[in-house]
Amino acid sequence: MIAESLNMSVGSVFTIMTEDLKKKKLCARFVPHTLTTEQKEHQIASSEDLIAAADEDPNFLKTIVTGDESWCLEYDPETKRQSSEWTSPGKSRPMKVRASKSKTKTMLLVFFDS
Repeated sequence: MIAESLNMSVGSVFTIMTEDLKKKKLCARFVPHTLTTEQKEHQIASSEDLIAAADEDPNFLKTIVTGDESWCLEYDPETKRQSSEWTSPGKSRPMKVRASKSKTKTMLLVFFDS
């Protein structure tokens, strides 16, 4: 894409990017979702409440029933090559939220009792 827009060979663009500019092409690290600050704070507060309850009653953890729900989606994810980006030396791998394009979705509910 860069080579086409500059009307240069792919090899020349690659040499400039890697040797002259010291850039690397890294694939984005997929994460299921990104949390807002409010969601992170809620997770911390909930965890602190659970720790406090476990400290007060050693049998507390045996009374927890855990449940989770998840949408099972049919999607067409970007390939690693499609999601790769040029980065400068010392920069961390970019993160990318996994996108879903779905026509079919099913909710999966799972519960566990210790």
